[in-house]
Amino acid sequence: MSTAIEANADGLIGPTHSYAGLSPGNLASSLNKGEASNPRAAVKQGLQKMRRLHDLGLPQFILPPHERPNIPFLRSLGFAGTDGEVLARAWKEALSFAAAACSASPMWAANAATVTPSADAADGRLHFTPANLVTNLHRSLEHAQTRRALQALFPDPRRFAVHEALPPVAHLADEGAANHVRLCAAHGEPGVNLLVWGREAWEPWDGPYPARQTREACEAIVRRHGAGRPVLARQGKAAIAGGTFHNDVVCVGALDTLFFHELAFEDTDTVKADIRAAADGLFEPLFVEVSAEDLPLADAISSYLFNSMLIQVPGESRLTLVCPTETQENPRSRAVTERLVASNGPIGRVEFVDVRQSMRNGGGPACLRLRVVMTEAELAAANPAMRLTPELHTRLDAWADRHYRDTLTAADLADPALLEETRGALDDLTGLLGLGSGFYPFQRDPAAALA
Repeated sequence: MSTAIEANADGLIGPTHSYAGLSPGNLASSLNKGEASNPRAAVKQGLQKMRRLHDLGLPQFILPPHERPNIPFLRSLGFAGTDGEVLARAWKEALSFAAAACSASPMWAANAATVTPSADAADGRLHFTPANLVTNLHRSLEHAQTRRALQALFPDPRRFAVHEALPPVAHLADEGAANHVRLCAAHGEPGVNLLVWGREAWEPWDGPYPARQTREACEAIVRRHGAGRPVLARQGKAAIAGGTFHNDVVCVGALDTLFFHELAFEDTDTVKADIRAAADGLFEPLFVEVSAEDLPLADAISSYLFNSMLIQVPGESRLTLVCPTETQENPRSRAVTERLVASNGPIGRVEFVDVRQSMRNGGGPACLRLRVVMTEAELAAANPAMRLTPELHTRLDAWADRHYRDTLTAADLADPALLEETRGALDDLTGLLGLGSGFYPFQRDPAAALA
């Protein structure tokens, strides 16, 4: 078996990071709707988290923010004039569409795609399917540009297969890696792919919040990637009703360990039995379950204990859990982490990172990253300009200081000056990440005019 390591590709938080409350079921997003955000602090917090993973010895890549405001989307709705005029008219005549066009949600790269490592794929390539994210309008605008970013990062078709998103229809609703966990004995060996779905395509749904992933989308991705040893599991209905819009709010895994809340799955015993059967002959899975008595679902969601990064630090035998500072501040979730470390279980260390700007929109450390298991040859074939180094971190930190505002309200999103600022930031970024001059739509349209 080839050796491999789990890399992370994080979404770089964009200049229009704001609290618009666009995602029903995301309680933090709804709670903070309308509050002023700090885009500069947000991007710096994300960069600092990336730097910490780099310093721990894990390869760290960057997925660039998308062009926002999304003027081509607004033009498709009939708004005309200069780009500045399009933006102003949209905010005056169609507030909800204008807000969707300004969302910085591509920062949450756990929704960027579903990934199948080459060790699990029938053709021996590393596969990506960008998520269509059709449940929410603002997120459904992402997949084409996400695919472009993944193609820039993983350019060699002999080693990488970057597919198009599944057809953007509710029957094939797909939310990406936020509903996927890979378990294995070692990253370079074949593993078990756990794909979690909330509803079937033609199933009537009467829950208070939408079930965002369909079983049929999971099945299509397994077929498309040629993914071996899949396990499909139903997300807990009570968990969805309580605000776990993605399964990664109540479940995370790494290597042979699945760490989850007791409400994560509709039928936990069956899920565990199916994983054991799929892993037979490869490894013995370890299940670390946290009861609702020890951590009520409301505390699991507010603390984002499970929306942490479970990683193998090179040279360490036990896993490390990288949690948001909110986990440390919640007495119940902090007690769970203390018991994990004190036990003789697979999780031996807990670290805390500050991603408060993202957390206020309902995205913890795990939301900000796409996990990509890569062999040495695949690492060498990835775009080196998009791989974080200490030097690039310094340059991006200075880039954020130059281009990002330190406060942003909903009213500011309608400011034509913000459109000019964000385009200046993205134009600069394409040079820093070696993306070329036509990476963004505005760069491919020299006639684009600003108010």
